[in-house]
Amino acid sequence: MDRNHKILNELERLYKGGPFLSGRTPFERLIAVILSAQCTDKQVNKVTKELFKKYRTPKAFANADIKELEKLVYSTGFYRAKARYLKETSQIILDRFGGKVPDKMEDLLELRGVARKVANIVMWEAHNTISGIPVDTHVKRVSYRLGLTKNTDPNKIEQDLINMYPKEKWPNVSYMLIEHGRAVCDARNPNCKNCSFDNICPKNGLTK
Repeated sequence: MDRNHKILNELERLYKGGPFLSGRTPFERLIAVILSAQCTDKQVNKVTKELFKKYRTPKAFANADIKELEKLVYSTGFYRAKARYLKETSQIILDRFGGKVPDKMEDLLELRGVARKVANIVMWEAHNTISGIPVDTHVKRVSYRLGLTKNTDPNKIEQDLINMYPKEKWPNVSYMLIEHGRAVCDARNPNCKNCSFDNICPKNGLTK
């Protein structure tokens, strides 16, 4: 077994994987993922618990008062932009997709606040379709430090991981790298001495 698959096997032993965000419908999943930018999943779940009591559908979000939305999503950060994204995306879904969250990557990318990472998550969590590997800040950092990629561009990192692992593993590759980044491979203070990969990790980007 090569090194990269040993890493995958150990990640699967250590972590259960995702998803981490709450949402009962594809639309709620989409809203939660948009709000997750630069915010913890725990905080997003706290916010959406109250948010979805008031707004549940694209029509409700599209018609929502922007100031009210801003108040509700304030604690997720970048609240003005996010509130605007929620309204505009909801209107696009109503106008162009019959009130349904689109199930094609190219269509998702036309929504406000949706880049490739978000679209990959929505494809899997809302439509049970594997389209790629979502690369967030944790996946980017941990993949680079572990030597799974030499790239720092998220799209190139995604391609490296896609080429490395079987398609059925892609969603959990992302989830597990995120968990490892949170639990051990911290951005500022990685806990290398207690890391399962310490003896095989090149620690790229770290002072050795």
